[in-house]
Amino acid sequence: MQLADIGVYGLGTMGSALALNLAENGFRVAVSNRESDWIAPFLDEAGPMARGIVGHARLADFVAGLERPRVVLFMIPSGAPMDEMIAAITPMLAKGDTIIDAGNADFNETRRRSADLAAQGLHFVGLGVSGGEEGARTGPSMMMGGSVQSWDRLRPMAEAVAARFAGVPCVDRVGPDGAGHFVKTVHNGIEYADMQIIAELYGLMRDGAGQEAAEIGAVFDGWREGPLQSYLVDTTAAVLQAVDPLTGQAMVDVIEDRAGQKGTGRWTVIEALKLGQSASGIEAAVGARSWSAAKEVRHAAQARFGAAGAADMPQAVVLGQAFEAARLLAHAQGFSILRAASEAFDWSLDLARIAEIWRAGCIIRSRLLDDLAVALRSLDAAPEAQSLLLAPGMAARLEASVPALRQVVGAAVAAGLPVPAMSACLAWFDAMRQGRGTANLIQGQRDFFGAHGFRRVDRDGDHHGPWGA
Repeated sequence: MQLADIGVYGLGTMGSALALNLAENGFRVAVSNRESDWIAPFLDEAGPMARGIVGHARLADFVAGLERPRVVLFMIPSGAPMDEMIAAITPMLAKGDTIIDAGNADFNETRRRSADLAAQGLHFVGLGVSGGEEGARTGPSMMMGGSVQSWDRLRPMAEAVAARFAGVPCVDRVGPDGAGHFVKTVHNGIEYADMQIIAELYGLMRDGAGQEAAEIGAVFDGWREGPLQSYLVDTTAAVLQAVDPLTGQAMVDVIEDRAGQKGTGRWTVIEALKLGQSASGIEAAVGARSWSAAKEVRHAAQARFGAAGAADMPQAVVLGQAFEAARLLAHAQGFSILRAASEAFDWSLDLARIAEIWRAGCIIRSRLLDDLAVALRSLDAAPEAQSLLLAPGMAARLEASVPALRQVVGAAVAAGLPVPAMSACLAWFDAMRQGRGTANLIQGQRDFFGAHGFRRVDRDGDHHGPWGA
């Protein structure tokens, strides 16, 4: 029997799509699943591609059917299920084999698993995969964290199945151990912010300007070309213009306003705080999803305090400029988190290459990312300016678009319309451009009640104030 190039364990939506993508690109794939009765229907649905796929009901047969050094890709829930499968499969593997966790995993757990398996002579890869079912099937964006040896083994397959931008595969080894899963986590955090900013703009047009869903969808349709072009803008235009076949109403108007989340946005905020970084736009987006779940409280508060009414909202061109500024600032926060993690964990992340990986296949793909890749490379040549805010191309765009963001946020606040992510991004920008801030007062307060000490502007060392006197 011809041995398989790779094994895919887990035939859910994403695992099935990746297995078919690999087979379609000429690789021989072994597949297995905890519920073995899933295997036969999957092979039936694979059609002609099933010729390159071999199903195994038993884990031992699945491992035995792999070319050495073996590569086993798990697409299963993170956490305990992954640890259970590692414990089950490692006795069947040999030194030099690679285990890939392609799910959304906590990068701290990936680092632990990587160290544990390295002690056994095994490679562990944390593979961030973005693009949903369609991306996994036709070309995802992938961020690989692991050893150079495991990347050498995986690279031909990964580059073959990945999305491409201008012919360049949107996949790379971004660093060791948990780097891939960390980068994917921050990608998802930026995704949360981008989606929330879009939702806020929709809310301003719906509740502030009194526009119907299809009319708002037409505005997003107009943003599909030019600097705002992105997959999420395309998605928004389509969702807003869709009609419910049951009622004839706009589809979005019959969807309950409670947003789900799987935790990656929250992980981004937690890790940003641990690294001493700001993720205020992302944090606002995570908070907004949590607030959306409190529907009963929101209805009671509306009855007690009243809802915001129609307001004099800025025109679509101004809203678009505000969108550009808020999106750029949210991305800048995300890349600041990546830079801090790279230094903290000694990963040597290539931020420009990460932006390039995200240009196609992933959920946040947009024209902006191509511009960000150029800006990040310009920062590499100017180490004294390590923020996207100061990159020449980005600074000029902020100068042009932040006034619109200020106008939109001001109008929303005056009307009582919530714009948590846009206002958080604006506040961060204003704080970052304030050469002399107000933290000197905070340091004085801390010294007053806790004798924590402070630095002076005119003398070295730690000092205390004359509070006792």
